[in-house]
Amino acid sequence: MSSQPEPVAVAPGPEERRNWTEIAFQLGALLGLILLVAIFALSSPSFLTTGNLAGIARQTSVNALLALGMLVVILTGGIDLSVGAVLALAMVVLAMVITKAGLDQSIGMVAALAVGAALGVGNGLLLTRLHLPHPFISTLGMMNIARGAALVITGGASISALGGGIVKFIGNDEILLGSGDGAVSIPIMLFVVVLAYVAFYFFLNRTVVGRHIYATGGNPEAARLSGVPVDRILVLVYTISGLMAGLAAVVLAGRTDSGYPNAGLGFELDAISACIIGGTSFFGGVGTVSGTLIGALIMGVLRNGLNIMSVDTNWQTVVIGSVIIAAVYVDVLRRRAGQSR
Repeated sequence: MSSQPEPVAVAPGPEERRNWTEIAFQLGALLGLILLVAIFALSSPSFLTTGNLAGIARQTSVNALLALGMLVVILTGGIDLSVGAVLALAMVVLAMVITKAGLDQSIGMVAALAVGAALGVGNGLLLTRLHLPHPFISTLGMMNIARGAALVITGGASISALGGGIVKFIGNDEILLGSGDGAVSIPIMLFVVVLAYVAFYFFLNRTVVGRHIYATGGNPEAARLSGVPVDRILVLVYTISGLMAGLAAVVLAGRTDSGYPNAGLGFELDAISACIIGGTSFFGGVGTVSGTLIGALIMGVLRNGLNIMSVDTNWQTVVIGSVIIAAVYVDVLRRRAGQSR
């Protein structure tokens, strides 16, 4: 009588290990966000109030938009240091079109978007046509050009009182859901952010161009040999980054009812941080739209919670810097794990 052989346990293959590793890294940022919310909710009863949550949404919106543009750049292995200065110049142009030229706010909004996109094209061409050795150099130069231009055309002074219109609607108005004590005010800018993230999700995951962006960051030479127009992809991603800086400028101008040339100082670092905390790899080719949103929310929740707990702003900077270093180290570990397979 023959007996059936005992089943032999099979070790997971490389592809299975890779899937579990990726899932673990993707869930890490979300678990970190949930942990932060739980800690701050237990520390202060005012944290989970509708007013404070709406405040977090407002504080996070600009960085969330900038981080989307930064995401597509970092996916190609690049970086854009100019987004904060581009935002400032776009804000100033928007304000001048409305207040100095006396044109409609919709025209000012289009002008802000056009300025952002044009400077983004400039970043891309500096990298691909002039063959500057690294986007750090080209975008650093553009950062100074945009910031200087914003200061020159305004004389260093803010331009305020933009008035009502679409810019104010996007940046400062709210939709009231419900009535009485249960009414909830949702900022319009939150809808703008959600629409932008949905659009970017489909763009990066459901289009040929989106796949080309990932391929360019994963291995630019292999992508080029496979027929991917790498130079055009690079110009495109920097244009998108500039365009998102222009959209963020519209939101910030509507929120503050002004355009000021010193807006956006350090915003590029926040955008980069949101991407890296959300799991985007500095080495290119790895990153998600959902992870970037989680990273932006972590930045917003962390700042808001530390403010509620009356933590000194200098210590807040230390904490956020430590989180960024931890996120980059996780990225290094992920890369090592990938190389060892």
